[in-house]
Amino acid sequence: MIGGVDPSTTYDAVRIAGAADSALVGRLLFDFNTEFETPTPSAEEFAARFAHLLGRDDVLVLLAEDGGQTATGFAYLTLRPTPYGDGPLAQLEELYVVPPLRDRGIGTALLTRAVTEVGGRGAIEVHINVDEVDVDTRRFYERHGFVNIEPGTDYRMLCYLREL
Repeated sequence: MIGGVDPSTTYDAVRIAGAADSALVGRLLFDFNTEFETPTPSAEEFAARFAHLLGRDDVLVLLAEDGGQTATGFAYLTLRPTPYGDGPLAQLEELYVVPPLRDRGIGTALLTRAVTEVGGRGAIEVHINVDEVDVDTRRFYERHGFVNIEPGTDYRMLCYLREL
């Protein structure tokens, strides 16, 4: 359940999502994209994709829930191999908290658990792409130890993309 969230409630638990959660995760990702006016597949399309993705060893989705088991947020990560270390690189693809529950520690709980989980899977780094203009999100990640400067340098890292 997502709707009807009581803003006085915070999370009780962060858990690893399973295939049975694909519709819930799909709805959360759809809501996230809709909130930020990003072109998006439907919640149902996302659900179908997550039904497959949640069975993979290189995909991790975490759900935050309140005491009534209402979803309050999620984190979606992928792992990929690298020749630069013995473990994979983790990419935090998405982290979302439902709007009325922001600034209550849910994002921190999701991020903390995400770092713990991928560390337990041998990841050597966590990468996160953030829009430069998204100052609040940048501040959130910086507060949790993330940097946009390669260690040993004084210049920012950039992410380039090309749609195929």
